[in-house]
Amino acid sequence: MKLGLQLGYWGAQPPTNHAELVDAAQDAGYDTLFTAEAWGSDAYTPLAWWGSHTTRLRLGTSVAQLSARTPTACAMAALTLDHLSGGRHILGLGVSGPQVVEGWYGAPFPKPLARTREYIDIVRQVWSRQASVTSAGPHYPLPLSGPGAAGLGKPLKSIVHPLRPDIPIMLGAEGPRNVALAAEICDGWLPIFYSPRIAGMYNEWLDEGFARPGARRSREDFEICATANIVITEDRTAALAAMKPTIALYMGGMGAEDTNFHADVYRRMGYAEVVDDVTRLFRAGRKDEAASVVPDELVDDAAIVGDVEYVRKQVVAWAASGVTMMVVNARGAAQIRNLAELF
Repeated sequence: MKLGLQLGYWGAQPPTNHAELVDAAQDAGYDTLFTAEAWGSDAYTPLAWWGSHTTRLRLGTSVAQLSARTPTACAMAALTLDHLSGGRHILGLGVSGPQVVEGWYGAPFPKPLARTREYIDIVRQVWSRQASVTSAGPHYPLPLSGPGAAGLGKPLKSIVHPLRPDIPIMLGAEGPRNVALAAEICDGWLPIFYSPRIAGMYNEWLDEGFARPGARRSREDFEICATANIVITEDRTAALAAMKPTIALYMGGMGAEDTNFHADVYRRMGYAEVVDDVTRLFRAGRKDEAASVVPDELVDDAAIVGDVEYVRKQVVAWAASGVTMMVVNARGAAQIRNLAELF
């Protein structure tokens, strides 16, 4: 089992301790450093900035949003960072939800799976440099033609020769078809709110993708990098309670009321009634009440909270379920070092 550090995306102001966290993760033997983006800070700038402080850590986006960049712009950023890091980049992609895609990026949300497949195909064309990049679309036609186009575009090939023509791509996916797509066309899966209790369901989705003609990977060489809160504590009740406001936000406040992929994850875990209650309260502005109705067992399903011995046993259980990397958040260097001792 590997360890990854998730720096996430910024809040209202840039974090002040990320240099300390990155140095601690590298010294403690972590495998990968991840950054994210939502609708504020981007994923690539801090990844390049903090990545320049490292010599060994892999540098991944978890995730870069498809709608934030055209496929060719994403491919350019990835190949550039891969060169600068000496071949340590991982491109983690995700479609995000309709509120962000249409509300922030002004792009259409429908057909996310088809868009993802087309996007990744173009990215890999750029990196391979086997021919000039073309795409019949319909989501990312290259060269652009038709109404509104000047008609002067021509197929182009990247000026820069990539250091690696096949940079690893991982997919942030939550639903069955998207997880199967990750297994079919990607090198890894970046699950959020993963629960070993329902690993059998995840494995069915993954196996569907592995079985498709032309699948890139098999179970043996496919990475599953699961984000998880790991808290070593003697006071489980307090630690679980501290996580509930964030879970209530993702469950009840993210996405549209009837299109919230995070909420769907918890429905599949068997918490449909809780999801409905949290959503109703959160969208009514009663955020504290929304957090209060989240049961401990729901938090515990997708987190590891307890004393050292309990955490060790749970890490083994997560590994047995198929997870190859635990991606953790940390508030300080001491926490990073303490977690490393358990792996």
